[in-house]
Amino acid sequence: MPEAKHNVVGTAPVRRDAWAKVSGGARFVADLDVTGAWVGGVLRSSVARGRLRRIERDPGFDWKRVVVLTAADLRGVNAVPMINDDLPLLAERDITFATQPLALVAAPDRSTLAAALAALLPDVEPMEPVLDLDAALAGAPVVPGRDNVIADYTVENGDLAAGFAAGDRVVEGVYHTGLQEQLYLETQGVIASPHPDGGVIVQGSLQCPYYVHRALSVGLGLAEDMVVVRQTVTGGAFGGKEDYPSILALEAAQLALAARAPVRMIMDRHEDLAVTPKRHPSRISHRTAVREDGVITAAEIDVVLDAGAFTTLSPVVLSRCILHAAGVYRVPCVRIRGRAVATNTPPNGAFRGFGVPQAIFAVERQMDRIAAELGIDPVEIRRRNLLVDGDALPTGQVLADARAVRLVLDRALELARRTGPETAPAGHERRGTGVSLFFHGCGFTGDGEDRIATRLRVRWGGGQLEILTSNVEMGQGAGTVLPMIAAEALGLPAERIWLAPPDTTIVPNSGPTVASRTTMVVGRVLLEACEKLFAKVRRALGDAEGLPEQALEFKDGRFRSGDRDLGDFAAVADRVVGETTIEARYAPPPGQEWDAETHRGSAYQAYSWGCNVIETAVDPDTFEVRPLRLTAVVEIGRAIHPVLAAGQVEGGSLQALGWGALEEIKTRSGRYLNDRLATYIIPTTLDTPEMVVDLAELPSSRGPFGAKGLGELPMNGCAPALAASVQDAVGLSVSELPVSPERLLELSLARDAGADGSETP
Repeated sequence: MPEAKHNVVGTAPVRRDAWAKVSGGARFVADLDVTGAWVGGVLRSSVARGRLRRIERDPGFDWKRVVVLTAADLRGVNAVPMINDDLPLLAERDITFATQPLALVAAPDRSTLAAALAALLPDVEPMEPVLDLDAALAGAPVVPGRDNVIADYTVENGDLAAGFAAGDRVVEGVYHTGLQEQLYLETQGVIASPHPDGGVIVQGSLQCPYYVHRALSVGLGLAEDMVVVRQTVTGGAFGGKEDYPSILALEAAQLALAARAPVRMIMDRHEDLAVTPKRHPSRISHRTAVREDGVITAAEIDVVLDAGAFTTLSPVVLSRCILHAAGVYRVPCVRIRGRAVATNTPPNGAFRGFGVPQAIFAVERQMDRIAAELGIDPVEIRRRNLLVDGDALPTGQVLADARAVRLVLDRALELARRTGPETAPAGHERRGTGVSLFFHGCGFTGDGEDRIATRLRVRWGGGQLEILTSNVEMGQGAGTVLPMIAAEALGLPAERIWLAPPDTTIVPNSGPTVASRTTMVVGRVLLEACEKLFAKVRRALGDAEGLPEQALEFKDGRFRSGDRDLGDFAAVADRVVGETTIEARYAPPPGQEWDAETHRGSAYQAYSWGCNVIETAVDPDTFEVRPLRLTAVVEIGRAIHPVLAAGQVEGGSLQALGWGALEEIKTRSGRYLNDRLATYIIPTTLDTPEMVVDLAELPSSRGPFGAKGLGELPMNGCAPALAASVQDAVGLSVSELPVSPERLLELSLARDAGADGSETP
């Protein structure tokens, strides 16, 4: 293999997709012109819980002009295959959440579709919905015949009773987070086309082609080779296009097969906001035993996530949440229980961070609470409890790189001191500083990567290398980073390497584009495929030249034997092997064991680490919160493309600040009230603080050229640091997100009234 000089890795070439997107040349699913395509739509429930008696049709409408499907008309099974197949594509009798699909309609144009949907009149008997977690936990039925607790996991380590006895005091806190919308730039959309053989072709904006492929095959009862899924240019996802495209693809495919015509289903922003999955709301309770010097001796943590009405991805979100619930701290005795609970609300699903932001908000706010009760500086309380190399996480996993925690903390504090603003507070505003520490497991949990068994191919021919993988470019930079890894491996210019468009007839199943796994896990398999290709070329060259392999040297991108220059890799490969395809498969790392039943063992192959320091201004009269400066240090192994990596940190941090201070979805009777961009507020450039980003690098043996995962990590730390900075500024202890002016006013009034309701002087 070429010498590891990192001629490509660590540089910052222009993104492969940049020009097409900034020039308007990129063709998203809404831009595709499909001849003869109809448009599809969904009749949805207006109530959160009820009994569907029937759907009446207005006799004044000409129903021959459209195709209407109810649950009785569906081909295959009335289910969306995911972790569990409990989510019906269409409600049959029981309605369990507002906006639940009741019927599908396809029409030749939008005006006819709108008229048909208006002429469908569902006869529904409303019932009292279960919207409160406590009511759901008490057993009030959400879905008939099913337990409301969708998943229930426990992680235990050490003697909890002895740990609590060793502490001098117990600190308790309860922390709440709410819904958050992914708000990708491009809304959900697919086009389904029937194939003459009875199969179906679906193209759309998605991040997991083979998830959609399985849903279509199982849901429609079609052989796998009769289903084709193609990813179109995707304008963002953040997890929101992990599970929902399976629903939308099945809806469009059912209509296309019934109408015998292509069907477009592309959501407008209002529908997208009203019906698609959000971040799981959480309630996380901490009981922590500490000595008077601040050292933690035991912790008991209870996690409850609001799953919405059906399972979707909640079990795996919950699993990741509890695995990060103790944070980056040494907790010798711990018990963590997590439950995902059903309510009569739209199902919640994947969102950048995947349960970890909720866990980190709670544990970091708990550390601040402990510091306040003991009168110890918040940074010092963290230092006294940091994980170190050789420590074990609650699962029993022994860490070899925990020194990264102290590294990111020290570097962030130093950068914040050295580059902090020198301006004085404006007017009467008050300033405060908050710190948070966080981490994120890279790749799928436990044996998840073993079960996925990633496959990837590289195809050489005509001086070019094509990478065939189902991992997609969705704005995060995979289309640039993966070719960089291959270029480094083969000593080639990155311009000679391309990522094939994800099409299930062309690319193998490399697993989904989720879980911060693309660069580390898929990139590692890509590196192994390139190593196999290199070895094949080298053997063939030796045979062609009559030379033993050890007589062949590869340096600076060229093969040599003694003083003879035999050519660069491209020329040699074309000459001695011509066109060839190589496949590589994921191999589990040695010694990694995991028990999914007990949540014991090595939960992740590697962890990425981070620290945020946030300075915030708060107006004590209006309680306007204004983040001024963010210092973010992340340890991600080797940064393949440092500029893209820094961009991920900046973008993820701003998204986290939005969750922390601005973004709020309120509900009424199980329906979202903030279902338009006029009412769902996200950060703009005017809300963006000055950002200082530093990439700390401790190369990992698990990723290509030392790289680890990054995409989700920046989402995890900003919200608790922001809450801490607000507390530092105005003395209000925030335990619920977002840190809105309304919430701060409530806290201020409660503080002024005193714990017993009396006015304080």
